[in-house]
Amino acid sequence: MTVLLKIDPRKPDAETLAATAKILREGGIIAFPTETFYGLGVDAGQEAALEKVFRIKGRNARNPVSVIVESDEGVIPLVAAIPEAARSLMKKFWPGPLTLVFCAAASVSPHLTGGTGKIGIRVSSHPVARVLAKSLSGPLTATSANLSGGQECTTAAQVVHLFGDRLDAVIDGGATPGGLGSTILDISVYPPLVLRAGAVSLAEIFESLGIPAR
Repeated sequence: MTVLLKIDPRKPDAETLAATAKILREGGIIAFPTETFYGLGVDAGQEAALEKVFRIKGRNARNPVSVIVESDEGVIPLVAAIPEAARSLMKKFWPGPLTLVFCAAASVSPHLTGGTGKIGIRVSSHPVARVLAKSLSGPLTATSANLSGGQECTTAAQVVHLFGDRLDAVIDGGATPGGLGSTILDISVYPPLVLRAGAVSLAEIFESLGIPAR
């Protein structure tokens, strides 16, 4: 049965988050609030847990799954290199809804790269997401809590209605802003390639890099 855990997103209760982190470390799957929508979270270092994400969402294995890390330092073990342009964007837009796509380190699971050899990463500005990533000392999956191709969820009630008892826990942090998802930018090439326009303005991104918007 899915456990519903209510939490104040402004002052997350440490005990509740510790219990949720334990579920993640044991290979469970949860839903949690982010600065855009609710996400489905598993310990991204566990293959069996990653498989649950694809199974529950009905997601094609060729579709990559992005992750949330606690801080810039969390990027290092996941990528082959951090381009200077990426460092500039990380400094300006993280924490926030900007997913940067890097060339993945050889150790990164194909479940995360979708066989592309690349991985999407962001540092979330939502306190709950940040603390969960910190508790894992590693990446937390950040795919939207929806069925593949379906509408994203902005409340815990929507998540429960959609997934029923297929999740181990849902963290109810109230309604999320919704609107646009994170902007996704492939920073492994230059100029960077926009994979999805989103909550962070493309004009602002390219202006910060000193190059014309594409």
